[in-house]
Amino acid sequence: MQLSKNKSELWFLYLVKSPAGLLYTGISTEPERRLRQHNGELAGGAKALRGKGPFELAFSLAFADKSTASKAEVLVKSWSKTRKLQLCQHSSQLLDQLNQLCGESRIEPQQAGS
Repeated sequence: MQLSKNKSELWFLYLVKSPAGLLYTGISTEPERRLRQHNGELAGGAKALRGKGPFELAFSLAFADKSTASKAEVLVKSWSKTRKLQLCQHSSQLLDQLNQLCGESRIEPQQAGS
């Protein structure tokens, strides 16, 4: 039996990083599952990442809904690699920028791997 998706499910903006320093930004309701997909452990990883891993989860930030997470994803994808690396270090200035974009829909940042 398959359970239906909960409409109040959190969405996460996430960044994964390769040993060579490649950063990939995406959104998901389950960043750990997406990491496993990107690493080839499960079917469904991004085609652009095939053969470039293994990847580690460098950053994740929870949002109340998909729309807000998507807005944050578009913003972060426009950033330079340097700025994305600063976000992975939980730069309060960059977290504030995401908060301004997303308003009250932002949830507290998650530490990678937790």
